[in-house]
Amino acid sequence: MRSAMIMTLHLPGAAATLALGLVVAGSCAAQSVQKAAPQDSSAQAKQGIELVSRGRCREALPVLKKSIPRITDKDLRYSAEMASVRCAMSLGDVDTASEGLLRMNHEYPHNPEVLYITTHFFSELANRASSEIAATLPDSYQAHELDAEAYESQSKWDEAAAEYKEILDKNPNLPGIHYRLGRILLVRPPTATSVGDAKKEFEAELQIDPTNASAEYALGEIARHAETWDEAEALYEKATKLDEGFLEAYLGLGMSLNALQKFSDAVPPLQRYVKQQPEDPAGHYQLAIAYARTGRKADADREMALQRETEAKVVQGAQRTPEKVIPQQQQ
Repeated sequence: MRSAMIMTLHLPGAAATLALGLVVAGSCAAQSVQKAAPQDSSAQAKQGIELVSRGRCREALPVLKKSIPRITDKDLRYSAEMASVRCAMSLGDVDTASEGLLRMNHEYPHNPEVLYITTHFFSELANRASSEIAATLPDSYQAHELDAEAYESQSKWDEAAAEYKEILDKNPNLPGIHYRLGRILLVRPPTATSVGDAKKEFEAELQIDPTNASAEYALGEIARHAETWDEAEALYEKATKLDEGFLEAYLGLGMSLNALQKFSDAVPPLQRYVKQQPEDPAGHYQLAIAYARTGRKADADREMALQRETEAKVVQGAQRTPEKVIPQQQQ
């Protein structure tokens, strides 16, 4: 605009006046277009929403997809996004529905309706995929794995173990299966050989997949319960190196170091755990011990107060469940 007006200064008389008028008119027209665009998008969005209310999703979806990126009114954008997602779901348009839900979860965090429809959509997607694999590839190890997981969710340990063993018969080097068998042995009612058998499964898993942090952690838990602290320390430490986000391994490492009276070494992993899991009283208790034994009385008092506060929020006498002690395999 500035350069255009400067150019008119060199034009004679009426020509200059005409040129300046064209420049001003062009500017006004551009501003009118800019103002009209959001209004047009809003009108299109409302049209799309109206079409959805009448069950005309095939017509509505292209209109909504075109208008949504340019809508400035937050409430209207929400309504348009929700209408678009519902239409895409009804039409089986997985890409549009997924993109819309991801966008809505970002733009409207903690919105209960967004969370509800997200749960509904992805659950339905999972059910469809599960049905498809059962119908088209029933003999695949993935189909057996899904069956085993379903049995686990129902605490049908024998059936789950049988499925996993069938997978190993056909795929002896498949990662993750020995780990799951070991976990079943620890969460089901114990026998005289449960722990020893589970340990063999975790060790077999590491022979197949040396990077399995969950198997290292599980062996660390077995060592800790047996009070073989040096072994537990090494196993937990390896788990944290294999997976830096494996928080429970940091708690186990800190507990083992405290037991070995390596209190200064225990502080960093316990601090990391408490920072990420502030509601767990066990972390505060262990960190309080490490602080107290390293002369940090004020810090120890603070952690003990937090331990009492968090303990009061959980059921009195509640213990960590076996599923918590031996978690699902870290992804």
